[in-house]
Amino acid sequence: MSNKHELLVTAANVKEAEALLQAGADALLIGDDRFGMRLPGSFSVEETAEVAALAAKHNAKVIVSMNNLMSNELLKELPEYVQALGRIGVHAVEFNDPSVLAAIKEHAPHIRLHWNAEMTSTNYATANYWGTKGAGRVVLARELNMDEITEMVPFLKVEAQVQVHGMTNIYHSKRSLVQSYMAHQGRPVEGHLGKERGLFLIEAERRDEKFPIYEDMNGTHIMSSEDICILEDLHLMMEAGVHSFKVEGILKPLAYNEAVVRAYRQAIDLYEADPDSYEYDEQWLKEVHELQDPERELSFGFFYKEQVY
Repeated sequence: MSNKHELLVTAANVKEAEALLQAGADALLIGDDRFGMRLPGSFSVEETAEVAALAAKHNAKVIVSMNNLMSNELLKELPEYVQALGRIGVHAVEFNDPSVLAAIKEHAPHIRLHWNAEMTSTNYATANYWGTKGAGRVVLARELNMDEITEMVPFLKVEAQVQVHGMTNIYHSKRSLVQSYMAHQGRPVEGHLGKERGLFLIEAERRDEKFPIYEDMNGTHIMSSEDICILEDLHLMMEAGVHSFKVEGILKPLAYNEAVVRAYRQAIDLYEADPDSYEYDEQWLKEVHELQDPERELSFGFFYKEQVY
């Protein structure tokens, strides 16, 4: 495994992809809504090819999200899509369903496999099991704390990826819950209920916290009321050997995501140049704080919470 630390960020469209590469991203995570869930934007095969060409100019990688819940109908479309990804030259795909792994092995075996099972990727034995099946990376569960992550990495036989910034998904349903709720209230649904609508939930007990909610072809998604930000302690994971750090850009403006990428780029580059003299500088987050939604706090997420299983 490489000692270089990858900075991975999601992109909503081709224009954003180019801007994030220029800001310092090492890799882009994109995908098609048919096969990937909770993407900032859906990319056609042609757009994916365009992003791959842009990434090549920056010596960067394109990773395609295929973490959807695969139905029998979707399986019929898998071979053609995977073959297209193989021709495009994407670096890897993120998968959770073995059907994707099988399709990659059969139709595009040169594409790397990153196992992403959301909250169930919590131990090194399971990660290493998927390594024996062909996965070269595990996307660790966001619910793991810092000790669990850093103590797990030495036992991994595959690369580790951790989300370090942005919002997280806290609930998903294949059902259209917002439409059902409005119908129950006798209120007709006007327009779409997608990411652009700006809907959010508020709990009676915590009225100062807003949880973004949206519906798309994959169902209903409820997102966290805070944004993860672990830049201050990023060096602990770099020292432990975590290979890839993901910035989740969903529901964020491009200017904000560019500022986040620049901040983490500074930290990673300085650490790699001289780990022994590395020191965190709070000024790296100055631009991020200026662009941060005042109704959303930056937090350590689960990184310093004791887990009870």
